[in-house]
This record gives sequence, C-alpha cells and structure tokens, in this order.
Amino acid sequence: MTKLIIQIPCLNEAETLPQTLRDLPRVVAGVDVVEWLVIDDGSRDGTAAVARDHGVDHIVQFRRNKGLAAAFMAGIDACVQHGADFIVNTDADNQYAGADISKLIAPLLRGEADIVIGDRNIRAMAEMSPVKKLLQRIGSWVVRQVSNTKVPDTTSGFRAYTREAALRMTIVSDFSYTLESIIQAGKRRMAIAHVETATNPRTRPSRLFDSITTYLKHSGATIVRIYASYEPLKVFSYIGLVVFGTGLVISLRFLYYYLTGSGLGHLQSLILSAVLMIVGFQVLLIGLVADLIGGSRKLLEDVLYRVRKLELVSGDRGSPTREPLPGAQADAASPSPADGGRDPYPRTAVLASRPDRWER
Repeated sequence: MTKLIIQIPCLNEAETLPQTLRDLPRVVAGVDVVEWLVIDDGSRDGTAAVARDHGVDHIVQFRRNKGLAAAFMAGIDACVQHGADFIVNTDADNQYAGADISKLIAPLLRGEADIVIGDRNIRAMAEMSPVKKLLQRIGSWVVRQVSNTKVPDTTSGFRAYTREAALRMTIVSDFSYTLESIIQAGKRRMAIAHVETATNPRTRPSRLFDSITTYLKHSGATIVRIYASYEPLKVFSYIGLVVFGTGLVISLRFLYYYLTGSGLGHLQSLILSAVLMIVGFQVLLIGLVADLIGGSRKLLEDVLYRVRKLELVSGDRGSPTREPLPGAQADAASPSPADGGRDPYPRTAVLASRPDRWER
C-alpha cells in the first residue's frame, strides 16, 4: 500500500490553515492513502486545535518556536515514522494550489526523480515586486551554480520527496530549509526535477523575514556555509591562492625596485608580501584539514541514514496516529508490556542527537 503524507509547517496559522486544508486532496492518483500532518511551531493562537478540528491525521507540536527549518525536519521525521512512501511539503498560508500535488509527485511515481520542486513561475506573479523578482532570479542562479542543478525556483516550499530522499536529508540551518536542501541534494547526486505549479492569491505577508536585507544576509550565509561544507578544499584553495598570489605580486614589486637600486624605500612592501604569503599558505592548509573533516562528515551522514533505516525496520510503521501534544504530549497511551513496551518514537542516536525535535 502506497502512502502519501502532506506536511504543513505552521506558526500562528489558525486563521489561514482551514482554507489551506480545504484545498488539499484526500485522493491522489497513484497512491493508496493520503494523510495530512501539521507541525505546530510553538503557535499561540490554537493552531493545533484548529488542525485537529479539521481532520488532520497527525500533529507535531513544539512548546516554543524553533524556526522553519526545525519544523520542516520534524515533519520529515514524523512522516517517515508514519510510513510515508512520498512526502509533500506545502505552506500553511495556502500559497500553493493543492490540486497540483498530483502533478508534483508524478515524477516520483514514475521513478524519474528523488525530489520534485514546484516552480511558481516567478515572472508571472503579479503580487511580487520587480526588485524581489530580480533578487529571486539572481539567488536561484547562484544556487544552481553551487548545487549543479537546474531548479528555476529554489525558494519554493512546494516540494515532494521519496522516502529515500527524506531519510538522507540533514538540515543544519536555523533559518530555512529551501536553499540548503537543494544544495545538499545536488552535492549528493540526487535526481531533482521541477514542475510548474499554480499559486493562490496571497493571504498574508511572509513571516520568514522582516526585510529583504535580512533575507539576503541569511540566505547568503546559508549558501556559503553549505557550499563550503561540501567543497571545503575548493573554497579554501581559491581564498588561499588569492591571498598568496597577492603577496607574491607585491614581493616581485619589491624585488624589481631592489634590483633597480631603490629597494630600501620599499621595505613595507616586503613585510606586507611576507604576511600575505604566510596567511595564504595557512589558508591552504586549513582547506586540507577541512577536506579531511568533510570526508568524516560524509561517513557520519551515511551512518545517520543507516540508523534511520534501522528505525523503520524495528518500529511499527504508521502508528501511532497522533504526535506528541503539550502536557502528556501524546494522544496514544504510553507503551506498556501488553504492546511489547515499544516506544512509538524510539530514542535512538538519531533522535537523541536532536532532542528538541520531539516535545514529550
């Protein structure tokens, strides 16, 4: 039986969530079961209660706000624990058309992709200003270059994953998952596809950032950090060679003046060139160390993937039907000897390494 779970990260979305849920399908061609999962990221307006009243199958609730990236990964973990073969992520503000979910997962069902990104066709979005459109195109181009992918709309949150792709995902950013997940998937040689999807009229302003400057700062830092994590030797080599080369040019300048008889007046150039060449050489050495650390990180990611796979084998797929809520934190009763004493969320190294992922 093939299962699709549609996950929705939420922060104070009691007003917009009902409209979003009404737009989501309960039947999708190619899958046998469609379930909904809401991640309540520390809402204070009763979002979880609204989700429950509108028939949401699974709820993950944080006691305090963790951020979009943490909410996204908590949803991915919960979907996998509940036996999802395919996972669709959408926004709670009903930005994305729920009718396009069948189109979004079609490449996954055909076995053509591991991840599918919904392309909003930014140029045709009337509510987006020309400046934002330009910045979005530039940012998407940068992400395509560093990730070696062809995704036109890298900031789209409307995306679908196979279970294997979800198991291999590790988001470390506290800001957003959109850019990091694409760069990560590209560096891991996953098959990424994109399909054009429709958007609904805007219901509220974005809550991810308060200004374009803030978004650019966080997005730029994310791109640099993730690219440096996967290509450390290349990044540090470029920096080191530029610094070393600058020092070398300055030293050649000093040598020229020295040979022409006026070198005593350019001792400052000699000192500066020596400092730059030493710093450049040290940066190159840092690149070598970072590359060795990067190799260890790849091994750890593979171990994490294998542990997650073992969790699926040892746990009961698809139970319980509800995630932890405040207080007792779970709708289902605690494990007892009668049911084998199995914790529905096994506390292995994976979950223990991210203790804030599950509020119990």
